[in-house]
Amino acid sequence: MSIFKKISILFFLSIFIMSVIGFWTNNINNKRVNKLIQEKYLTIVEDIIENIENKILLNKLLNEHHFKTLKKSSGKDFETLYSSKYDFGKVEIIKESFEDEFIILIDYFDKKYIFKAPDEQNIIDKYILNSLVFLDIFLLFLIFVYILKLLSPLKVITKQIKNFAQGNLETRIDINSNDEIGTLAKTFNTMASSLENSIKTREELLRDIGHELRTPIAKGKFAIEKIDDFSQKELLKKIFKDLELLTNELLELEKLDLTKLNKTTFDAETLIIESLGKLYLDDESKINILIDENFKIQADLYYLSIAVKNLIDNALKYSTHLPIIIEIDKNQISILNKGAKLSKEFEYYLKPFTQELSQRDGFGLGLSIVKKVIDRHDFSLSYSYENDFNIFKINFGK
Repeated sequence: MSIFKKISILFFLSIFIMSVIGFWTNNINNKRVNKLIQEKYLTIVEDIIENIENKILLNKLLNEHHFKTLKKSSGKDFETLYSSKYDFGKVEIIKESFEDEFIILIDYFDKKYIFKAPDEQNIIDKYILNSLVFLDIFLLFLIFVYILKLLSPLKVITKQIKNFAQGNLETRIDINSNDEIGTLAKTFNTMASSLENSIKTREELLRDIGHELRTPIAKGKFAIEKIDDFSQKELLKKIFKDLELLTNELLELEKLDLTKLNKTTFDAETLIIESLGKLYLDDESKINILIDENFKIQADLYYLSIAVKNLIDNALKYSTHLPIIIEIDKNQISILNKGAKLSKEFEYYLKPFTQELSQRDGFGLGLSIVKKVIDRHDFSLSYSYENDFNIFKINFGK
């Protein structure tokens, strides 16, 4: 889960808890206000009713409690806080919307009295408390937006680091800030520049080494032709051929770490055809291809075909009974050959210069190259042994 999702979950959880607290606080305040009405205003209403016929005492009572007499209510929407019927009529205490005052309605026989109570501090306190809760939620939202904005450069940094890891050595992060994120971006740019220079120097060295090695090999192969002894001639040819093969495999192994993959989309069947084309088979009956379900692959066809070619080549070399089998089915390619089970753990053979039998041809770089290619593509390689068959399987699913 990304850090942005975690922050979002924490924010909405905080909003929910704050809303529950605000709702709960509002209910408590409402109950407190209702209790206030019953304890205070109902007592005043009883005094008003007792003196309602005596205008002098009534006015004195109204002035004492700072009540104002109204001819009629404002007609606004209101909330009834108290209502009760008496022998003489009815008494109601209401609160008009968006107002901080109480309206007392008294129906006394055939007369109607309307009084406005003064501003009630408890109501104001309630609104202040509710406003503080709302303000807290609003500030929480602002903090959430600010944190997302503060962390948004991390997405850019993550994307650029992935680009660099995929071989785009010219990748740099364009973030100018004086905080830790800006320092991280500057540090990455410095590191990327250093690595780019180091890798380019290494590439040039590899090219020079490859050129310097191939030149004496070519001269040696030319000189062999002047040797008359057939047995010595064939031995030297094999030595130079092995030396050339080893040089090419070592350079290919190193290039895998330096080269940016050229990914395209192609069929699994196309991959097998391309891989077989690199083998130069003299007898196609040595291989049996079974296609249960063809599928699309997004990868570097050149390097992936080298990996599959190496697996097929190993299967042919170590098989005790031909043909070997290539199966294509549901996002995976399996290469099966009949023979003895590997004597060591599979991971042992994925290291450079390791092989099953020392008398076999090759230098033990085949599976190492396969492993590097598969890892560069984020695919997986597995080995199993079933029914006398060695099974090497490439899984292309994510």
